[in-house]
Amino acid sequence: MFRTSLRNVLAHKARLLMTVLAVMLGVAFVSGTLVFTNTISDAYQKSSAKGFDQVDVAIQPKYLSEGDRRPELTRAVLHDSARVPGAGQAIGVVSGFTALAGKDGKPAGSGFESRGGNYWGAKDARYPLVGGHAPKGRGEVLIDSKTAERTGYKVGDTVRLSVDGPVLTPTISGIFTTDDGNVAAGGSLTLFDTATAQKLLAKPGTYDQIDVTAKPGVSQAALKAELDKALPKGLVETTTGQVLADQEAAQIAQSMDGLKKVLLGFAAIALFVGTFIIANTFTMLVAQRTKELALLRAVGASRRQVTRSVLIEAFVVGAVAAVAGLVAGIGIGAGLRSLMGTLDATVPDGPLVIKPATILTALAVGILVTMLAAWLPGRRAAKIPPVAAMSSIHAQASAKSLMLRNTLGALLSAVGVAIVLAATTMDDDSGQAPMGLGAVLLLIGVFILTPLLSRPLIAAAAPALRGFGIAGKLARENAARNPRRTAATAAALMIGLTLITGMTVMANSLQQGIDKMAASAIRADYTVSMANGNLLSPQVEKKLARTDGVTATSPMVSAFAQIRGVSEPLTGVNGAALGDVTDLKVQDGSLKVGGTRVVVDQETAKSRGWQSGSSFTATYEDGKEQKLTVAGVYEGNSVLNGIMIDTATLAPHEPDPAVMKVMVKTADGASDATKDRLVKALGTNPAIKIQDKQDISNESAQTFTLVLNMVYGLLAMAVIVAVLGVVNTLAMSVFERSQEIGMLRAIGLDRQGTKRMVRLESLVISLLGGVLGMGLGVFFGWAAGELLSAKMATYELVLPWGRMGVFLLLAATVGVLAALWPARRAARLNMLQAIKAE
Repeated sequence: MFRTSLRNVLAHKARLLMTVLAVMLGVAFVSGTLVFTNTISDAYQKSSAKGFDQVDVAIQPKYLSEGDRRPELTRAVLHDSARVPGAGQAIGVVSGFTALAGKDGKPAGSGFESRGGNYWGAKDARYPLVGGHAPKGRGEVLIDSKTAERTGYKVGDTVRLSVDGPVLTPTISGIFTTDDGNVAAGGSLTLFDTATAQKLLAKPGTYDQIDVTAKPGVSQAALKAELDKALPKGLVETTTGQVLADQEAAQIAQSMDGLKKVLLGFAAIALFVGTFIIANTFTMLVAQRTKELALLRAVGASRRQVTRSVLIEAFVVGAVAAVAGLVAGIGIGAGLRSLMGTLDATVPDGPLVIKPATILTALAVGILVTMLAAWLPGRRAAKIPPVAAMSSIHAQASAKSLMLRNTLGALLSAVGVAIVLAATTMDDDSGQAPMGLGAVLLLIGVFILTPLLSRPLIAAAAPALRGFGIAGKLARENAARNPRRTAATAAALMIGLTLITGMTVMANSLQQGIDKMAASAIRADYTVSMANGNLLSPQVEKKLARTDGVTATSPMVSAFAQIRGVSEPLTGVNGAALGDVTDLKVQDGSLKVGGTRVVVDQETAKSRGWQSGSSFTATYEDGKEQKLTVAGVYEGNSVLNGIMIDTATLAPHEPDPAVMKVMVKTADGASDATKDRLVKALGTNPAIKIQDKQDISNESAQTFTLVLNMVYGLLAMAVIVAVLGVVNTLAMSVFERSQEIGMLRAIGLDRQGTKRMVRLESLVISLLGGVLGMGLGVFFGWAAGELLSAKMATYELVLPWGRMGVFLLLAATVGVLAALWPARRAARLNMLQAIKAE
């Protein structure tokens, strides 16, 4: 039986090629994901470890309980650290946010990745100079080599930068190299001399951290013990460089786990789609060899031996596909890493990492998936009685088995729909798991029902197919002849389009909701904030208010107050300008804020039992109390919510106001000229971000857009696998119907008509999968949106008809392209040989 199985593999190698390709693509996706994430993770971990080469023990201030003053690392602590037994050198480290502008005026780094620090001098091995000299005073600065390469800056150039304050224009005194992970990820690093860095980023004479190196022969643990003895107890904490490196490595590994799970999830989808193709292929192969298997049974082979022979074929196919997929996956991993470089996502240098676990996973996935998919056809073939197989009375499925299949599919679909509908009534957190379960059950149920659903859908295409004459009629009959096989082929494409359509519906609906939120809640033309999310200087609003063309400004000041023993957030606003810069819907009372009058959002009012005219006592952070009156209740959202109070009322209790952003209304509205005027009024500060409504909407939707684009790219793999499935089905269908095609050719069907018949059959199968997939995708997109609408009042369902039309066109294109080779093969069949074929 083993030799028989190997002979069958070699005899049907052309027919098994598409199965090998389908499995290979799925395995390549899995192994490529593992190689890529392991390589990136290893590169970052080694890079971060290099960053701790000059740190044997790090000294940091110990965080005390809330309200206590944070201890400072002074020069005295630095000197004490350098004098402990076993210490070689102690370096005081200063770091903080520093926005460096490129030659185009935009930040050279992004957000928190734009950092600044201190350069210790010639003995600072952390940052080797590759040109220039050490900085001196506020007029000189060092920049990292990657930023210099990206921006085109060189030694002697004047740059613009900001450190949460006025814009500085120092000269680049030198360029250095670094293993800093933020720089490797596309951020920027600027270094000042220590005194300047302390004034700009910390406090004169203090450090954020002290890095101590050990003398030769002294271990990190021994140095840590000596430092613990010498330094003030309870005010500082010491950590070895190895522990810091391990902690950062763990964080990197954890951050990569999320990406790995997402990529592996789509790899699973590709394999899931491939499973249908494998099962379909082996079902057809077994059906074509029914008489051969029956003869084996007649000469003494047992059921187990027949099943085992099919599984041996699957093992060989799976092993070949797994090895090929592993090789292709290594190439995919290397390609993805190179692709990150072209997308400005710089990755530290390092070798391609191929772990033994990756090899074992690839082999296991390829072989197990293929054998599992082939088991059911093998088992089904083994159960056919030899006499029945030889007389072919087994060919048609019994009415009982079809009824059982349809009943099971209808039951699973109904349960899936019920669970999904129930999940839409739950909140976002508790409804996610039930909705996922319902979606899986519905998808499986529809797959089981696809043979039943295919008949009316194929019949609906009959009027269009009549226009193609006899070729169209034959294509419709061929597609409807074996609904199980047609359904299994269409299901592969259905799954891919379900996910693509569902994600597109969600993304478009979310974008619409975000746009509506920004447009409905904010009347201001611009919002001004720090690029890294830090607090703005109170002077920013004053400068904006004095700018030509600005008609109204209001800060958004964050504060807290105790109300009936519970801490509530307060938002300080310019009460006189609130109506000019916001467009809040008032549910009760008015939007008049000033003195002791405040407005609250409906959620807070409901939880507190407040309404217009209600009063309450607030205890500010300075301990003073004040009685406030609710002037109105408004409809809040994720942009504007909570208790709004006039800044003049809040100012006596907040001497250092926490200004999160400033809203600006202008006479001419949002325009490039107006924005340029605001930018210049603030000194062209790269640390300050000025956004109009569209900018806010785009920033909020950026994550969804990135995820959607990634989904499109990843699901392309599933679509490619689905194309292979259509090709495989048509090719085997042509082989199966060789005699029939020969007869059609003999009675007058020309080669062009034969090609048209196969192409139209492929088109019908692909459109069947496309229609079912898009229908399910719209339903899942709607359901997921209902779950999200609880947290976003402005969310509304938007059907992207244009993109859905493109998806349907894609399905049709898949059908046309997949039929090219099978149609050509059918047209080139020799009529006489085909008629004689069994």
